[in-house]
Amino acid sequence: MQTVSLSYPLEAGRFAGQRPQVLAIGDFDGVHLGHREVIGRAVRRSRDLGAVSAIMTFHPHPRQVLGLDHYVRLLTPRWTKREVLSELGVDVTYMVDFNESFMRLTPEEFVEHMLIPLNLDTVYVGFDFRFGHRGSGTPDTLCELAKGRFAVEIVRPFHQGGEKVSSTRIRQCLQEGQAREAGELLGRPYELEGEIVHGDARGRTIGFPTANILLKDPYVLPANGVYAVRVRVRDRWYGGVMNIGVKPTFEGTLIHPTLEAHLFDFKDEIYGETVQVQLIDFIRPERKFGSVDELVAQIGQDADTARRTLAPMP
Repeated sequence: MQTVSLSYPLEAGRFAGQRPQVLAIGDFDGVHLGHREVIGRAVRRSRDLGAVSAIMTFHPHPRQVLGLDHYVRLLTPRWTKREVLSELGVDVTYMVDFNESFMRLTPEEFVEHMLIPLNLDTVYVGFDFRFGHRGSGTPDTLCELAKGRFAVEIVRPFHQGGEKVSSTRIRQCLQEGQAREAGELLGRPYELEGEIVHGDARGRTIGFPTANILLKDPYVLPANGVYAVRVRVRDRWYGGVMNIGVKPTFEGTLIHPTLEAHLFDFKDEIYGETVQVQLIDFIRPERKFGSVDELVAQIGQDADTARRTLAPMP
């Protein structure tokens, strides 16, 4: 998949002479099941036409530019989003520079100077798509402004469990420790990426050596607690159990949560290496124990629970 950076305005004629494109527009944070419905329809349409399948998304997140602090942390950083979109069969991802000037564009300016130059056959958007200054443009507005120059397909909301699938709902699941439910809405386990760094090495002294993971991007962090996880190290997946939290039994004063994973059947030194962590299921909340022996006994139980949880997985 090709990734192309765009900024306003697009040069007229830049895509003249190229194959028509079928474009899905959205931020697509999480690339969840609802997003996949929009993207999948665009990809299938492009295949039917022999056209290019394309995505238009935005960086940074529009709500981040608007000053909504909770959107500083994302479900899918850019590299993750590109990887998932490629797996979905997208040919080109257009990454649009979203800044304060772009935020002030009228719907007409967005259509005339960002869409028309792309040589579009069809544009797919979700039912709640908004564009232009203060979100004044709606899917109906897009239909009107297209003026027959491209078709517009509006995709209805995707429901699961009687509720609309949305990035907000997934964030809420993670913040409540519902890792399995978040994965079901995403269509894949929630994944984090980070570098293995040195910690206090206390895990080795109590019989459960851990990999301390420093996240590479500002992810949405799940609730503090213990999780069954799968960790990819050097292109191989290992089961494990991971604690997210402030280690109250030992520290008691940490402000920011740390991530420590104990990998099953793994003994290599991997300091400085990058790993991916999939959160499979929540085991229990983090809590303070009365002694190290109590903690060790509980970690053993957590590891057994994680092994049982992961056992059916390939």
